[in-house]
Amino acid sequence: MPMVWHIRGVAQIDPPLDTLVGDWLTLPEVSDRLGMPRSRVRQLLRDHKLVAVQRPDGSLAVPAAFLEGSHVVKGLCGTLTVLFDCGFAEPDALRWLFTADDTLPGTPVQAIAEHRGTEVNRRAQALAF
Repeated sequence: MPMVWHIRGVAQIDPPLDTLVGDWLTLPEVSDRLGMPRSRVRQLLRDHKLVAVQRPDGSLAVPAAFLEGSHVVKGLCGTLTVLFDCGFAEPDALRWLFTADDTLPGTPVQAIAEHRGTEVNRRAQALAF
């Protein structure tokens, strides 16, 4: 498995994770889309309401799939809480959210965006046992 390490609570990205997630937004882009200052976006990261990775150029990026219009996808924060309570690190949570699951169908992040978060959270909670 490729190495992923943490810098100040933010995971550095590896190429397989970068490919798995696909589209990323910089913190200024997230700030603009959410209509809030970057300091508030950083607070969302510290509170695990969003997850960011450090790009090879040193910039921070959030998966574009985490935003829907000018809001964080409804239900994402709760799922992230469940994953972190289960002991997932940021890169592991991202891998799980963006890995296809034929039983959903699709990826957990797609299911959350389609308002099927209850089933996603059940699966996430089962990971802890």
